[in-house]
This record gives sequence, structure tokens and C-alpha cells, in this order.
Amino acid sequence: MTRSAFLRARRPEHKQQRREAILAAARELARASGVRNVSLGAVADTVGLAKSNIARYFGTREEIYLELLAEEWRQWAQAVSARLRDARGTAEAIAALAETIAERPLFCDLLSHASTSLEHNVSVSVARSFKHALHDLLDTMGADVARATELTEREAGELIAMASGMAGMLYPAANPPPALAQVYAEDPQLAASRPALLPMLIRALSALAAGLPTLRDNPHR
Repeated sequence: MTRSAFLRARRPEHKQQRREAILAAARELARASGVRNVSLGAVADTVGLAKSNIARYFGTREEIYLELLAEEWRQWAQAVSARLRDARGTAEAIAALAETIAERPLFCDLLSHASTSLEHNVSVSVARSFKHALHDLLDTMGADVARATELTEREAGELIAMASGMAGMLYPAANPPPALAQVYAEDPQLAASRPALLPMLIRALSALAAGLPTLRDNPHR
């Protein structure tokens, strides 16, 4: 666990270290028990601060996790860009998107809470910064996907947005809580309805990529 190395952070570099320690603690706790189950008090205790002191760096628990989500987006974008350098065609581009997101469980977990909780209880400045970061990442990723496929940059951006949205939706269903996991283990018929994240994501993105070009001449699109 990450704990504070000094009692008071007065110098800018110490404040940045304290901020990074808070983020690291929140990340570690979320990986261990899931984003939903981490409280601000748990983060504060892990870092060795009072909850009131956390507010010097982040206004709320949601602001902590929204910043982590932005960082996960950046890392995903870098991984996709690296995969797309050798991608040829839509199928390989879709595999790059789906495989790199499926191998990031914390990212998927954060995505599953983004619109329902993490974008709530945050300041306007934090919300604006987060949305600008995503906007820029989608533009860059969209250009990369368009170069590897026959999609336009707009269509590629829609494909990427759908990949993140579906990953956030499918991840909780693919990783059920203990009670549901026991139900699935005891009932094969119900277990068959439990989604597998990667194949479902590839199938859905493939269908979307095939359909998007057919809408190019639709004035109501």
C-alpha cells in the first residue's frame, strides 16, 4: 500500500508526489476490490491522510477516479496506436481495439461507472478537463483507425466510442458478483447467458463497422 512520505506537502514537487500517491492508492484499491467498493476514507487511510486533507488535491472520490479514467484512456490510446501500425484492414483494426481494451480490467471497470457515477459529484472544471481529454484522444484514435480501414475519421471515432461504451456495459456482466457467479456455477443453462467480453465486443464492433458506410448518404444520419 502507498503511504505518505511526509506530513505536510508545501513544495510543488511534494504536492505533486502527494497527488500521485492518492491516485496510486485509489488505483490499487480499485484493482483489489472494484471501483464500486472503494470509499474516500479507504483511499485516505491507505495514503495516511485525513479525509479532509484529500480535498486539498481532489474535491471528491469521483474526481480521483475520473482522473484515473482519463489516464487509462491515454494508455489505451497508446496501445491501440502501437497495434494499428501493423494493422491492415477493418478486422485487424477491430481486433486491436477489442483486445487492448479487454486486457485492461481496471479501464473496463472505470468505464462501467463513468456516466452513472464518476461524472457526477465533480466540479465543472474537472468535468471540462476530462471531456476535453477524451475529445482529443478520440480525434487522434479516429485518425489512426481511419488510416488502417476504409472508414472515415468520423466513423472511426464512432467505432472507438462504441468500443469503450460496450466494454463498460459488458464488463460487469462478464465479471459477476459472488452471488451471480455461484448461480452460474450451479446452473449451466443460466451460465450460457453470461457474456464473454472479447468475442462479444469483436462481434458487435464488426457489425457496426460493416453498417456505418451504408449510412454515409443518409441525410438524417
